[in-house]
Amino acid sequence: MNRLKDKVAIVTGAAKGLGAADARLFVAEGAAVILTDVDDAAGTALAADLGASAHYRHLDVTSEAEWAALINDIVAQHGRLDILVNNAGVVEFGDPETLTEANYRKIMAVSIDGVVFGTKHAIPAMAANGGGSIVNMASIAAIQGEPTFAAYSAAKGAIDAYTRATAAHCIKHGRGVRCNSVLPAGIDTPMVQSLGGKLAELGAAAPAHDNASATNRLGEPVDVANLVLFLASDESRFINGQSHVIDDGASIISGNTVPRS
Repeated sequence: MNRLKDKVAIVTGAAKGLGAADARLFVAEGAAVILTDVDDAAGTALAADLGASAHYRHLDVTSEAEWAALINDIVAQHGRLDILVNNAGVVEFGDPETLTEANYRKIMAVSIDGVVFGTKHAIPAMAANGGGSIVNMASIAAIQGEPTFAAYSAAKGAIDAYTRATAAHCIKHGRGVRCNSVLPAGIDTPMVQSLGGKLAELGAAAPAHDNASATNRLGEPVDVANLVLFLASDESRFINGQSHVIDDGASIISGNTVPRS
C-alpha cells in the first residue's frame, strides 16, 4: 500500500476499461487521481465510487487548449503533478485499402495527438516539482501487423516511438521525467468485447478467445494496471524510454492480436 502516497496523477480514458483499472489501483495506493474522459456519466460515477481522492474532469484529449487548462488547474489546486497515464484511444476498422479518411483522422487525433499535447504540458509541470512519470498506452498491434486495424496499429506505433523521443528529451534537458510505454495484447474490456459485433457487420470473423489457450486468452484490466502502477511509481525509477509488452507470450507464438482497451 501507499506506493503512490502524496502523488497526483492524471489518467485519460479513465471512465472504463484499462483507464478505470489504473485509477482504482492508483487511489488504493495513495494517489490523488484526476480521471478524464468524454463519457461524463461513467467518469463521474467512477470518481464518486472511488472516494475523495478521485476527481473527474471532462477532457477532449485532441484539444491542446483543454490540456493546458487541465494541468494548470491541477497544479493550482494540488500544487504538483507527478504522473500522467496517456490511456485514451479509439479503434475503427479499415485495412490499408479500405480505411476512410474520417476514421484515420479520428484514430490519430485521439491516440497520438492526445499523447503529444498531454506530454507537452505535463513535462514542465512535473519538472517544476523535481520530475515524474509518463506512461503511454500503446499495443502489440504496434509491432505485429494488424491489417483490419491498420490506422490503430500506426497510431500505437507512433505512441511507442514518441515515448522514446520524450524520454531522450527529458534526459538531455535534465527534466527528471521518465516516459515508458505499455504494449498489451487483447484485454477483456468493453472495447474488445464490442469488436465481435462490429466485425460481424463487416462480414468478418471475430477472433476466437479461449482462456485455456496460450494463443487466444484475454488478459484482465488489472493485469495491465499492475504494470502501469509499477511504471508510475518510484519503484521503476531506473526504467526509462522502454517498451513493455504484456501479452502472456502471444507475440512470440502464433496467435491472435486485438486492440487492448
